[in-house]
Amino acid sequence: MDVRGLIEGVLAGDRRAVARAISLVEDGRPELDELSAGIYDRTGRAATMGLTGAPGVGKSTAAAGLIAHARARDLTAAVLAVDPTSPLTGGALLGDRVRMQDHATDPGVFIRSMATRGHLGGMALAAPEAVRILDAAGYQRIFLETVGVGQAEVDVAAATDTTIVVMAPGLGDAVQMAKAGILEVADIFVVNKADRDGAGEVARELRQMLHLGAAREWEPPVLMSTALEGTGIADLADAIERHHTWATTAGVLDAKRRARLLREVETLAAERFRETASTVLEAAGSALAEDLAARRVDPYRAAAMLVEEAARA
Repeated sequence: MDVRGLIEGVLAGDRRAVARAISLVEDGRPELDELSAGIYDRTGRAATMGLTGAPGVGKSTAAAGLIAHARARDLTAAVLAVDPTSPLTGGALLGDRVRMQDHATDPGVFIRSMATRGHLGGMALAAPEAVRILDAAGYQRIFLETVGVGQAEVDVAAATDTTIVVMAPGLGDAVQMAKAGILEVADIFVVNKADRDGAGEVARELRQMLHLGAAREWEPPVLMSTALEGTGIADLADAIERHHTWATTAGVLDAKRRARLLREVETLAAERFRETASTVLEAAGSALAEDLAARRVDPYRAAAMLVEEAARA
């Protein structure tokens, strides 16, 4: 593969090059090292937003509305829909892209569903690297969408500047979100499908839970929307801008980005060390297993020996 040419294509904003580069991320290819080095100094300029929430709450519709709002202001936008992943092909399902077809032919918009097959660290590394590719390609607003409210979604949400949690009456449980840690990482809450019964109750429950929680410098707003009709999207876009301005002025954005990069480096280093340790363990497997079974070596000592051997490898 001509990685140099791919890098030049990404930096020039060529859509095919961007798509191929994200495929490298999905596959966890060895060319990623060279690709990352080639684009890194052209990143850090885009505003990134993470949208998460239970399936069916309207994240894709909200993202489509936010794209339309950005394009009306002559800003380029990209959406990276991470998950769901097909258990048969390993690829990402296309439902998210189907809901954004109004923007499919717009040259100022890039939409991609992405699986995380094969990538070291799963979503925790695949998503940030794909976002950097879009950033280097010149997209000014990047939306990262993921499904669910578990730990993986918390990790992906942490890969963006502003985290938006979308809920809907009858489709999301605020208590479950609290258990998943989403309440702590969310910067904005949106109760979508506000025209349905129970929407006001969901919003009140969220506000009560936020009020009972620890005080925060930024108080996450709880907004109402009906994204399918475009209602509330302007308010959401305004809240994103307010959060970005606050985070920049308070120095929070810079600190968050630095911490995010350090976590990513730590994860990448740990994954590479795990690969080396796995190779060492495979070579010493039968002998080590015999020593453990015979109680000549305890698991902690065996682990220490494995670390020492992997460090020398």
